[in-house]
Amino acid sequence: MAITFEQACRTILDNLSALDREECLLDDCYGRALAQAVTAPRDMPLWHNSAMDGYALRSGDCAGGDTSLKINGCVLAGDAPGVELESGCALRIMTGAPVPTGADTIIPFEEAQLGEGVLLVQQPIKPGNHVRLRGEDVAAGDTVLSAGTRLRPQEIGMLASLGFDRVSVHHRPRVAILSTGDELVAPGQALQPGQISDGNSAAMAAALREAGAVPISLGICKDNQDALLRALSALPQIDALITSAGISAGERDLVRPVLEELGWQELFWKVKVKPGYPTAFGLLDEKPVFCLPGNPVSALMIFEQMVRPALLKMSGHQEVMPPMLKAVIKDDITKKPGRLGLIRVCVSFEEGRLVACSAGVQQSGVLSTSLRANGVAYLLEESCGVEVGDVVEVRVMDEFV
Repeated sequence: MAITFEQACRTILDNLSALDREECLLDDCYGRALAQAVTAPRDMPLWHNSAMDGYALRSGDCAGGDTSLKINGCVLAGDAPGVELESGCALRIMTGAPVPTGADTIIPFEEAQLGEGVLLVQQPIKPGNHVRLRGEDVAAGDTVLSAGTRLRPQEIGMLASLGFDRVSVHHRPRVAILSTGDELVAPGQALQPGQISDGNSAAMAAALREAGAVPISLGICKDNQDALLRALSALPQIDALITSAGISAGERDLVRPVLEELGWQELFWKVKVKPGYPTAFGLLDEKPVFCLPGNPVSALMIFEQMVRPALLKMSGHQEVMPPMLKAVIKDDITKKPGRLGLIRVCVSFEEGRLVACSAGVQQSGVLSTSLRANGVAYLLEESCGVEVGDVVEVRVMDEFV
């Protein structure tokens, strides 16, 4: 019996856990998830330093205004902290340089008035101007990043600034891809009558890389029980398997029977969603197996909705589902009730609101619609569609303006 889209997503995530951890150099950490929290080993900044190029002085020397301060030196970024500022004097200082002992404020060059070797201050100066205090960004012992944090450039920059050259992250999932079908040939090969090029393997490999996983192509397998049995019995060392096609109810749909012969635990088959109805999911030797439809549109849509979140959980990420947003629909879109409708849409901002319009023909055989789409609208299972002006829930897949 078919289950709902929500039940399918929950079943998948409930049966997965994060992969083991490894120490990884920062250069290879982009997009990965921290396996343990990171605590700051030191204050940042390590000392009071200047936020501007300018002059360091004691605000108390200028309490009465109309003050002349002798400029008696310069402090550069990279100089050791501890330079003493004498009362009644100022020091030139560069951005990032340690603030001299006794100084408590900075006057930027562009605001400074100079005389012959002196800094002229005509009004009282507040302490603390343009001074970065020790530990004001991060204090030693602070938890800077929590376990499961996705490492973006800013997180990697923070780690490097705190002196880390490597951290503990979760392994990237190694995912095997198997396309099935007598009609399939590899891209680049000449087509004979009745044959088509296999687009799923390349699309799945690209989607896996985008999700931070490592794709392992198993090539194309004919719709033959013995061939499928050989292919699925000799899997390499992997963390998950994706198959495409061969999971409906036809006489050549042999993927599920072969998996059953190999002892897989099927957790669901058929999902009340369009496209993607014949999707199946189960465990083989405790490894997740995602059986996707052979139609390229359906396969990619189900990958985005079900497989990508699963891979993110296996990779240790805290957030595995993209946010659901509200958008005003700009087209009348009809559907039959009974399945959740996944509608490829173009999402944009118009007059301060999020809007979505159909990206084109929604038939699952029309791949070109996916080229224009940057999001998916969700039409409720029981609905017959939406009309112009209705508010729908959307997930954005790509950047948009």
